[in-house]
Amino acid sequence: MALDNLKLPTETVELPSKGLLYSKDNPLSSGTIEMKYMTAKEEDILTNAAYIKNGTVIDKLLKSMIVSKINYDDLLIGDKNAILVAARILGYGKDYEFTIGDTTHTLDLTQIENKEMDESLFESGKNEFSYTLPHTDTNITFRLLTHGDEKKIQKEIAGIKKLNNSNPEGSTRLKYIITSVADSREPKDIREFVDNYLLAKDAREFRKHVLEVQPDVDLTFFPDDGGEAVAIPIGASFFYPDLD
Repeated sequence: MALDNLKLPTETVELPSKGLLYSKDNPLSSGTIEMKYMTAKEEDILTNAAYIKNGTVIDKLLKSMIVSKINYDDLLIGDKNAILVAARILGYGKDYEFTIGDTTHTLDLTQIENKEMDESLFESGKNEFSYTLPHTDTNITFRLLTHGDEKKIQKEIAGIKKLNNSNPEGSTRLKYIITSVADSREPKDIREFVDNYLLAKDAREFRKHVLEVQPDVDLTFFPDDGGEAVAIPIGASFFYPDLD
């Protein structure tokens, strides 16, 4: 049989955001993405020492498995997490074995569901939300981060670390999330506000609110023994199931 007649199977993955936060002209606004099954090519990516060293191995893998014509940098972090879980299923199957304490558990990854979200908070096609900081009554607007935003954040943090050996990850991330403060959209005003005027207790409440709003997969695991719910660990064995 000619190889031209072979067709690699694909699956449609539903995005937690349902595409609601992407502009109408963005392919991701469909709310789904098409992915192919993992092949030997993708296994080569997973074992590429250079990708592992520079921290790009998972992104290289996901880009290779996505069939839909999208801009990878546009992906909301919660949607990217759903694609990550789908990639593991399409590569090594639905059963994921992991250890919590002294107990080993096996999870059916197909049972992971998307978080429930309050769609009334969303303005279709627009990634922006309003929030009033509870302790100072300051009105702000904010956006949910994309993969492209995360790259910029990590680059900025790396530059600051190199300059003065500090790690301002929390405040740097807030400077990218917040889009306006008291009606000002000037980046310098937002940065000054985060550095000098944002109370720690307001920042804490705001971060909690962002997590509540953000579409994502629900990675909560409830042990069979009735123990406390924990976050599903996404460690090395997630994509390397044979790793000792």
